[in-house]
Amino acid sequence: MRKIIHIDMDAFYASVDQRDFPELRGKPLAVGGSPDGRGVVATASYEARKYGVKSAMSSRNALQLCPDLIFTYPRFEVYKEVSNHIRSIFRRYTDLIEPLSLDEAYLDVTDDKLGIGSAIEIAKEIKQAIQDELNLTASAGVSVNKFVAKIASDINKPNGLTFIGPSKIVTFLEQLPIHKFFGVGKVTAKKMNQMGIFTGKDLKRFSELEMVQHFGKSGRFFYRIVRGEDDRPVKPNRISKSIGVEDTFESDLHEYEDMVFEIKRIAEKLYKRLDKAEKFGKTVTVKIKFADFTQITRSKTTVFSLDSQALIESHALGLLDKVDMQDQRVRLLGVTISNFHDQDTIDEVGIQLSLF
Repeated sequence: MRKIIHIDMDAFYASVDQRDFPELRGKPLAVGGSPDGRGVVATASYEARKYGVKSAMSSRNALQLCPDLIFTYPRFEVYKEVSNHIRSIFRRYTDLIEPLSLDEAYLDVTDDKLGIGSAIEIAKEIKQAIQDELNLTASAGVSVNKFVAKIASDINKPNGLTFIGPSKIVTFLEQLPIHKFFGVGKVTAKKMNQMGIFTGKDLKRFSELEMVQHFGKSGRFFYRIVRGEDDRPVKPNRISKSIGVEDTFESDLHEYEDMVFEIKRIAEKLYKRLDKAEKFGKTVTVKIKFADFTQITRSKTTVFSLDSQALIESHALGLLDKVDMQDQRVRLLGVTISNFHDQDTIDEVGIQLSLF
């Protein structure tokens, strides 16, 4: 029987900003986006979430819900530094750590380094250490597999700790609303609702074959996890499949020269990230979002790795040049590198893509 902990920081970016800037504490805060309604929210503080503001929401919609919303520009270097400290706390207890992003990770503490033996006690100690050393709060889910532990960590946020033992898993999953299942997005949830599936118990009425027929490979996963079956190991090393940078502009770009300037700036920032991660790939992708929110991507794969800023810039500009703008204004530009030359090797830590 494994002992799995899922740690999820509470409103991570926003909480770090509120910690560092006392004038922001207790106020509705959005990291990312801008007061003029441009961009998207990366993280919202709990004060903002009370108004319905959430991540990936446009600034315009967020302001409609919360007119007093305060925006801050993301400080990714600071967040990464804090994340590294959090992971150093994890390593006191286990080396089996699977980071999902800067603010969450799975830990396998079946055989913990300190011989504590209790996953609940370890989760408590980790939460306390994060509070004492970083003045931040985290929520933890504890169970015998990754799927249930992740769902459990979300139940009593913020600063929660939820244990779902083996004897409670089946009942817990049967009562769980289907949209709460990790891996079930809005589209899938809507399709399931149309099939009469609103809870885990409803889901269990369908055979594995029926699930595969309706949802493909994911159907097999849904069939198993609603029965509490999840033997996926905690993988301490995750493959980083792509690294990218994108920016939403304060004013829409109309002149081609301005777009070229921004692509060059983005390419410079992207190269620094790639160089720091020691990962260079053969595929470059340019993302363009227009003022009407329509979006296109253009990609190109070379026979060699794009291991210099000049190469990244040149190929990204080449892709931009092939796009017929038709006098459209550009709201966002992004460049991503993938198909890494060491794609078959393991990277130590996954890279979280910038939203900006």
